[in-house]
Amino acid sequence: MANAILARRFFIPAVFAGLLASAAPAAADLKLCNRTSYVADAAIAMEERGAAASRGWFRVVPGQCRPILQGQPPAEAIFVHSRTLALYGTAPLAPAGDNEFCIADADFVIGGARKCRSGQRFAKFNAVKPTAVDQDFVIYLAEEAEYSDLQARDAGIQRLLIAAGYDATPIDGIRGAKTEAALAQFIQDNKLSLTAAGRSDFFDILLDAAQKPGSGFSWCNDTVHIVMAAIGMEDTGVLITRGWYRIEPGKCLRPDIVGQPRRVYSFAEAVDSEGRRVTRSDGPLVWGGADILCTRNTRFEIADQTDCAAKGLTASGFAAVDLADRRAMTIRFK
Repeated sequence: MANAILARRFFIPAVFAGLLASAAPAAADLKLCNRTSYVADAAIAMEERGAAASRGWFRVVPGQCRPILQGQPPAEAIFVHSRTLALYGTAPLAPAGDNEFCIADADFVIGGARKCRSGQRFAKFNAVKPTAVDQDFVIYLAEEAEYSDLQARDAGIQRLLIAAGYDATPIDGIRGAKTEAALAQFIQDNKLSLTAAGRSDFFDILLDAAQKPGSGFSWCNDTVHIVMAAIGMEDTGVLITRGWYRIEPGKCLRPDIVGQPRRVYSFAEAVDSEGRRVTRSDGPLVWGGADILCTRNTRFEIADQTDCAAKGLTASGFAAVDLADRRAMTIRFK
């Protein structure tokens, strides 16, 4: 679990050991603060005198600041890579940087992070300069809304309440009457204490609820393959497609749908461990329909659905899903 990273005794590569030995003052920490409305996993990389090391994953919930290293970091060479959970599909975190270091799928500490070995792969990192705050040094994850820590936590709660089927719109980081009502209903439905929203594990509870079939729209993967899904929905009169959402075998996922649309559009395809489309004797294993909308191979959010090919996009057949007068709708991939 990401929360166990700091408690675990890791082997510290030479570049990290050198940084810790030279750190001053000893009480300083390098912290990662999440001022977005998304639960994020982050990795850091450091480079000094030609030696590079990377370390991850650090899970940081909205509004949280957590120490990731003791000691003052070098001002010249620290890098961050962040990712959001599959539940969110696309998310407006910082774009990929120009610096490549090795990462792994599970928690990792990698010395010689410029040369990947078995079970590792390159990822793009952004160069950052930590901000001095009191005695510590802080790296901020932020989005365009420029939330404070408290606003980020409330916006993160709103986003996951919506994914769990509760109407906490709009996602604005303001704990208004509508959000309070949705939160109170969620607490009642899950038999939680009235102060549950302040618990350190409340985002774990929300994430678990958002990934179970139930109220709202959800996908469930009954196959042995990984399924990558995309959603289409109307937003202020514009039809937007968004993907990809990764659904593991045997798991369910509720995409983040804002508001209460009467209709959404669904497309999905099975992929192998290398991300290649699974093909059977009768063709690719896909789930869709007759409505042609635009997608692309990487994560996307597309507002213009005309002439996909001319824009370098893929024309995919989505299935229209009627949500009118339905409290729950689950599409099962078989």
